[in-house]
Amino acid sequence: MRFLVQRVTEASVTVDNNVTGKIGKGYLVLIGITHNDTKDNADYLINKLLNLRVFCDENDKMNLNINQVKGELLLVSQFTLYANTSHGNRPDFLEAAKPAYAEELYEYIIQKCKDKGIKVQTGLFGADMKVHLLNDGPVTIMLEK
Repeated sequence: MRFLVQRVTEASVTVDNNVTGKIGKGYLVLIGITHNDTKDNADYLINKLLNLRVFCDENDKMNLNINQVKGELLLVSQFTLYANTSHGNRPDFLEAAKPAYAEELYEYIIQKCKDKGIKVQTGLFGADMKVHLLNDGPVTIMLEK
């Protein structure tokens, strides 16, 4: 499982000209799921995500987590995080989980983050999405389990 975390001042997802999710300060998280991922993998990464200290404190040091800054999450499924380009120039996605399995874990991640008291917005699983973001820093971190 992979979470590509981008610290943002704002982000949104649009599907068919309709905004499905929009946040202010927080994280845009692109979520990639592979075949052997489990809820335990998800729990580990959720814990890492919510405790990640990359927001600046009063001394301008990255020392605060998303809860401490009252940040928001925009969670977007992203099977292309498991692209394999080792054999030519056209990627294959054989390592990405099958859609039904990936969607189940994606929905689990969304609910667990909501259960932690974080404001959560989402993309639309499997849709052609347009993602807009203003990366803050820029700060982009890959979390993997």
